[in-house]
This record gives sequence, structure tokens and C-alpha cells, in this order.
Amino acid sequence: MPRVNKFCLPGAILLFAAFVLLFFTSISLPRLSGVDFVRVQVTGGLPEVKDKTFKIAELRLGIWAECVLFSDLHICSQTGHGYQVQLANLDFTKIVTLGPAWTRGLAIHPVAAGIAFIAFVLSIFPSVTISLAASLTSFLAAVTTLIAFACDIALLVKLKNVAEDLGADGTVRSGPGFWLTFVSIILLLISGCTVCFGRGRLLEDARPSYSSKGPFMSRFRLTSRS
Repeated sequence: MPRVNKFCLPGAILLFAAFVLLFFTSISLPRLSGVDFVRVQVTGGLPEVKDKTFKIAELRLGIWAECVLFSDLHICSQTGHGYQVQLANLDFTKIVTLGPAWTRGLAIHPVAAGIAFIAFVLSIFPSVTISLAASLTSFLAAVTTLIAFACDIALLVKLKNVAEDLGADGTVRSGPGFWLTFVSIILLLISGCTVCFGRGRLLEDARPSYSSKGPFMSRFRLTSRS
């Protein structure tokens, strides 16, 4: 029975940590109210088109829903993939629509979480072939997470432009899910390299070793031809 490669263990731990972070970001709003990707905090209040009776104090965007915080209310939209957000200025003379195309890309986070989990499972097996697959899967998860992070950045920049266009007095900043995704990229890259190095150690252990005892020429066998 092959022994577990100790050099693959740190990579497996990092892969599991990256999976946990991506798992929480995949749940996101509305189930985890604190895990969103972009937050819009408005000082004077910013009305949302579908609800003109209240002024939004804060708007949070997650993967599956948007949540708005009023003075004493916390309301999330209906859960769904690729939702739409409409915002207006204080006198409703200008309305800006944030289409589903800007939020649909956030669903790449669960895909990245699934790939990271597969890489973690593969990294446990002490096999040269499976270790190679685990390393490649780790890098694939890192690339997928990077694409998801690019969608997060695009959404952040878009909301900043929307806030400026509406003349909102407030700030647009990244949420916890934004930074959890960034940390996951780093963990996946490091774990991919670590598992790859661990595979190299497995290759060294798999090579036949010669005994150092006895003279050097005794390792070779001489045969005579008749």
C-alpha cells in the first residue's frame, strides 16, 4: 500500500480552505446576508424604481438576489439567477437599469467551488497520475475563479458609474464575497503548485533505488555469450 505523500498534504489543506471560501460565496444573498459582492451606501437615500415609498440606505448585490436596507427594514428580492436592478435619482427624472447580464456572471462562483472540491478530493490520493490531475484541476479552478472575480470587478465598476450618473451622495465598495473570491484565487494557485511539487516527490519515491552497500560494480551483472 503506497504511503501518503506528506508534500501533498499542505496542498490538500489549501484546496479545502479555498473550497470552503467559495462555498460560502456561492450561497451568498439572501441566505447569508453578510456575504455580498458590491455594496452601495447612500447618505441621502437613493430610491429604487420598484418601491418609491422608501429611500435606500444601502444596496447589496449577491449571486442570487439583491437586498436593500432602509432605515428599519431589510428586504431581499425574489431569489433567482440573473436578476435586474433599477435605480433612480431623488426626483425620478433619471432611471438607470442594471440588466441581468451584469449579475448573471456571478453564478460562475458555484462552478469554481465545485471544481475546487474535485481538486481537493483528487489531491488526497497518493498516486502520480491522480496527483497530476489534482494539480491541473487546481489551476482550472483558479482560472474559473479568476473569471468570476473579473465579473465581480465589472459589477463594481458598473455600479460606481451608475451612482455617479444618478448623482448619489455615497460610496460604492466591494463586499465580503468580493475579497473571499480574491483570497480563493491565491489559495488555489499556491495549492496547485504544492500538489505539483508533491507529485514530483512521488515520482522520486517510485523510482527503483539501489543499495549503497557493497562495491559499485556489484550492482551490474556480467553475462557471457556462448
